[in-house]
Amino acid sequence: MIHPSYSELVQVVNQESEAEEQTPVVKSRYSIVLATSKRARQIIDGATPLVKSAGKKPLSIAIEELYKEKIKIIADEGGEETEE
Repeated sequence: MIHPSYSELVQVVNQESEAEEQTPVVKSRYSIVLATSKRARQIIDGATPLVKSAGKKPLSIAIEELYKEKIKIIADEGGEETEE
């Protein structure tokens, strides 16, 4: 089993919008996959990881950063999600 699960990631990402009674930022697993893969590519290209990363792969680091709320997914006006 992978930890955190997709459902846990979706809950973490949407916490802020639920507190403010807004539309959830992430509505599907696909959005999580896009955001984490984009962040993983940034790490591969030389971006500094925001969590301890000894021996971890870039995608694992990106997932952990999202889960620990070191990065956020922001919805575009066009309905797409972007990672910040």
